[in-house]
Amino acid sequence: MRNSCLWILLFALVTLCCTASGLAALPASAQADSPLVIVLTADGAISPAMAEYLARGIETAERRAAAMLIVQLNTPGGAVTTMNDMVQDILASQVPVVVYVAPRGGMAASAGTLITMAGHAAAMAPETMIGAASPVGGEGEDLGETMAAKEENALAATARALGERRGAQAVAMAESAIREASAASASEALQAGLVDFIAADLDDLLRQLDGFPVFIQGQTVQLETTNAQVEHVLTSFIEQLLLILTNPSIVFILLSVGVQAILIEISSPGGWVAGFIGACCLALAGYGIGVLPVNWFGLIFIAIAFILFILDIKAPTHGGLTAAGVGSLIVGGLVLFNSPSTPSFQRVSVPLVIGVSLFSGVIFFTIMMIAVRAQRAPIRTGQESMVGKIGVARSPIDPTGSVQVAGELWTAELAEGEAPIPAGTRVQVENAEGIRLRVKNLNH
Repeated sequence: MRNSCLWILLFALVTLCCTASGLAALPASAQADSPLVIVLTADGAISPAMAEYLARGIETAERRAAAMLIVQLNTPGGAVTTMNDMVQDILASQVPVVVYVAPRGGMAASAGTLITMAGHAAAMAPETMIGAASPVGGEGEDLGETMAAKEENALAATARALGERRGAQAVAMAESAIREASAASASEALQAGLVDFIAADLDDLLRQLDGFPVFIQGQTVQLETTNAQVEHVLTSFIEQLLLILTNPSIVFILLSVGVQAILIEISSPGGWVAGFIGACCLALAGYGIGVLPVNWFGLIFIAIAFILFILDIKAPTHGGLTAAGVGSLIVGGLVLFNSPSTPSFQRVSVPLVIGVSLFSGVIFFTIMMIAVRAQRAPIRTGQESMVGKIGVARSPIDPTGSVQVAGELWTAELAEGEAPIPAGTRVQVENAEGIRLRVKNLNH
């Protein structure tokens, strides 16, 4: 009987395990039959960090055998060299790449135009724009006539190569965006064939993409999005940090704080916190300066500002050099990124420049006043330096005894009019005569 029960229990257990494994396998089978769609959200200026993000997304899509990769793009533009890297990655992808300009109110301006055209399929959300792709110099300035012609011709050639499959009207719109800085709405881009769809959201885009043919790696592939499994790949911490460091306002703040901290460390050496913070801030700012279009005259004015600050600390002028430094810092901050031809997204906020400059001036004026006060304070050495310090009676003082002050034992006697002081009482030094301290009872 007992054996029979055991066999029944064993059979039931095996049956349950098989059933459970079968049930667990059903979703997996269903998922295996569902196409995988990887989604990236590329929001911000075209930068090396965004290029790394795209490359990682493509590698993930290829490794996971995804049906397609959707890049949700919202960018004011950026460096042409970085754009070329992103275009090459898209064209070399083994997985169809769909560029979707979104959300509403977003844009694919400047370099974003050619990235959108590089996609195997392209779409835009309503109320978005594309275009305004005229090239500018590395420091945001207008290019000379000869250089401008070279850059425009190179970008126009790229636009023609990418737009061949989209028709003459799309190529003409892209060339107009490059040579005349023109821009187009989503409906205008769709009418010209520059994009393939106008989609209200991601679900709408997936619905429209189902069955859409794309040409990839020499062959035509029909996209499948029915019951698609959507997986979002987010930017990593490092990528987010690098994207933040390409914000001109952040770069200016880091540069200001870094130089301030270094100068504070120089003016009052002995610690390491200020110096460490300053070095870190300058290192982070250096990355942004290396990526963004920088006017080097701005850096010169900023350097002059902090030289004036430190001179006012070493040779005080009652705030004269500090005021001049604030003015130089404001000019440097405005010139650093805010040249007339620099796009608005690559400019530092004017109120931010003024605010940070005034704050820096206040900090250094305070340091200067502390330095002046220290210079004017009388120098006290030996027993004179003990006056006013607080200690503890180590033995009864009546009228003499011992006290511990500043970590040392001293012979002490009662100050005039003081009652005997018990051991353990907190005392204060009133006077020093030779090796004796006159103390009073602080408990009174």
